[in-house]
This record gives sequence, structure tokens and C-alpha cells, in this order.
Amino acid sequence: MFNKLFGYLSHDIGIDLGTANTLVYVKGKGIVINEPSVVAINKKTGRILAIGKEAKKMVGKTPAHIVATRPLVDGVVSDFEVTEQMLKYFIEKVHKESFAFLPRPRVVIGVPSGVTEVEKKAVIDATISAGAREAYLIEEPMAAAIGVRLPVQEAAGNMIVDIGGGTTEVAVISLGGIVASRSLRIAGDELNENIVQFSRDEANLLLGEKTAENIKIAIGSAYPQEEKMEMTMRGRDLVTGLPKEVLISDEQIRRALSRSVKILVDNIKATIEETPPELVADIMTRGIILVGGGGMLRGLDILINEQTKMPVKLADDPLTAVARGAGIVLEDVERLKEILVSLGNEKAPQ
Repeated sequence: MFNKLFGYLSHDIGIDLGTANTLVYVKGKGIVINEPSVVAINKKTGRILAIGKEAKKMVGKTPAHIVATRPLVDGVVSDFEVTEQMLKYFIEKVHKESFAFLPRPRVVIGVPSGVTEVEKKAVIDATISAGAREAYLIEEPMAAAIGVRLPVQEAAGNMIVDIGGGTTEVAVISLGGIVASRSLRIAGDELNENIVQFSRDEANLLLGEKTAENIKIAIGSAYPQEEKMEMTMRGRDLVTGLPKEVLISDEQIRRALSRSVKILVDNIKATIEETPPELVADIMTRGIILVGGGGMLRGLDILINEQTKMPVKLADDPLTAVARGAGIVLEDVERLKEILVSLGNEKAPQ
């Protein structure tokens, strides 16, 4: 009874609960929050000091008793309490402008396609505890495909590659279901780690994670570029312990990323090999769609095209595809129920 009443006062929301960033879609408004999935905690008191953008600023810059942590590892809840607090923060932030003093929204959350039943339950429990009245789960590749307006319910093959922060999802979708898929723990974070390792091995330089990410965005590529690019990387010299800067080229960074990129491409090829021939014929016409931040790596589309002999397109606004898909499902939950992982039987107590 009360839940129903609170429901009228709440905004239903779709959440792309990512390893790197969390995006929140509000029914009727679009994407209203796009913040890092980072929480800063005071270890002495156990109190949460900051969430999202404010916490991200603290990464690598805190005293020993303050830890800026990511509650999700590889797209999966690794710290239940902190995830719950983060979700609560985002739900409350959405309802700040409304009159809902105790918001009880319906929530659709994107999860990696390879998660276990236990991991799914952890996400649902955290969402209900954070204040949701109903929690639905949708697999991220399915949400991304809906978000980029692919006809997922038709009897035709659609292939989507979602390269996020912690996971890469490769999936072939037809008739509202996933026909063949791969879920890898190689994505944006792993590419940053490749750059950190490269600078350590080749230049005796210790880089921070944020610096490595900036290098990847500025000059990272998967395929030789027409224009040569260079950048200065700054870090700590492992020999002297003093600050040091080294000039690096896009060719060096491409070499650093090559192993992880090869694994990505090999898994895309393996997924195509598992796909029924009729659906492969459809994909050859429609192409492979890239979404997620990692899909924006320069030349990745060209490399995949060269290796698979299929057209490859980067989706418009690839970073928000999963959140937009979760939002579209929210607009018509009843009709799209068969697409969801959890069929809404997970509800808060009445």
C-alpha cells in the first residue's frame, strides 16, 4: 500500500552500474547523472566522505586513513555496503528536486552477461536496500543494443561489442535473447594497466592510473595512424625516486596495448564462429556495433573490420548506450519483460 503511494511520488530510474562510471537515466528526463563509480571512505570512522566526482578527485591523493575505492570490480559488486551507499546517493540525488521525502522508485540495472546468480542477487539486494521498490536486471549487451535502437526483438542477427571499464561484452542478439556471447575481464582498466606496465618496463617510470588513462585517451590507438602523435608522460623514476618525464609516441603506446587488443579481437572472432550462419549473414549486412568508452580507441573499428571482414560502426554517443537502453526498457517494462534477467519478482517488503 505505502510502496504504491511512494511509487507515484518517485521517478523510475535506469542505472548503468559500471566499474568506472555510473550513469542514471530518469524516466521522462533522459540521463541526469554521469559520475565515476568511486567512493571515498574514512577508515578510522568507517564514514563515507564523498561519492562520484568528488571522490574521484581524491584518488591517489589521500592520507593513509582515507581510501578512495571502487565498490565494483570487473562490473561485479565487490563491496556490498559501499555499493548500497553509492546507489542510495544516486537515488536521492535524482529525487532532490521532487517532493518525494522517501523515494521508492522502480530501478532497471545493467549487469555483465557473464555474472553468476549470486552476483545478480547481490546487485538486486543492494538496490532494494538502497531504497528501490522493485529491482530489475538487464544484461549490458542487451541494454546497449536497445540503447542504440537495434531491432533486438526481430528474427535477425545483431552484434554488439560493449567495451567498458572493467568488462568487455561481446554478444549476438536475435528474437529478444542472446544467441552467442563472451564476457571478458579485459577492458579500459586493463588497457590503462598495460600503459603503467610499459612505462615501468621500458622507461623505469612509475605512473599513476589516472595519468595512464589520460595517455590512452590522448594518443592511444589500436591501428597505425596517419598522423604521428607524441606526449610527455610524467611519473616517478624507479631508480632515483625523483620526478621524471619521458616523451612517448603513439606507436609505443600501440605496442603496449597490442596484447590486450589482440585478445579482444580474438574473442569477437570466436563469438562469430559460434553464431549460426543465418545470423552471420545478417551481421555481415548490418555490421558490428561498438559501444562503451573502450570502443572509442582510435583505429579499433578498422582493426576489427580487417580481422573479421565485417563492417564495424562506432555507435552515436557510445558511453551512454547501456543507460539509454535501461531507460527505454523502463518506459515499457510490461512489454519488454522477457528481455530482463530478473522478472521484477524482487520487491521491497510491503
